[in-house]
Amino acid sequence: MRLRVLVGVSALLAAVSACGSPTPCAGVGVVSGVGVMFLHEGYDGLAGASYELCTRGKCAKGELEEEEITKVNLPLPDDVDPDASQLRFRVTRKGTDSPLIDATTDVKLSRQSDGCGGGAYNRGLAFTKDGGLTTKVPASVSAAWVKHVRELATASPSTAATAESR
Repeated sequence: MRLRVLVGVSALLAAVSACGSPTPCAGVGVVSGVGVMFLHEGYDGLAGASYELCTRGKCAKGELEEEEITKVNLPLPDDVDPDASQLRFRVTRKGTDSPLIDATTDVKLSRQSDGCGGGAYNRGLAFTKDGGLTTKVPASVSAAWVKHVRELATASPSTAATAESR
């Protein structure tokens, strides 16, 4: 009986660490995908507008909330081809058919290690009214994202729960 418990605990520890080494893996949860941080500055009335982010035959779709910045994520398969491929980002106001924003760029994915010999391919981009869709995230967009996350962290529980459900 003791041996079974010891084997069970050892298996659990190996599973929790996500690799066979005695030190925990740094990047457990690393996933393939692309993300666009969309700074709403310069655009009014985007609440309820639809967005679409597409690349490599996959798309993420949803609706925008009334906020200063939105992060749109598109998960990709683990075996995704990291070579350059076209990425398209569209935003269409509620009640219209033609996109307010329709931007494309070629994106090459970068490998992110999980610290255990595995990893994933991903890339972060930004969209601003002045700069368009870019693979280099401007400091103003990073600052707006940090401010947004801090506001969520200090919001009342009911406000934070609403924001998390988006």
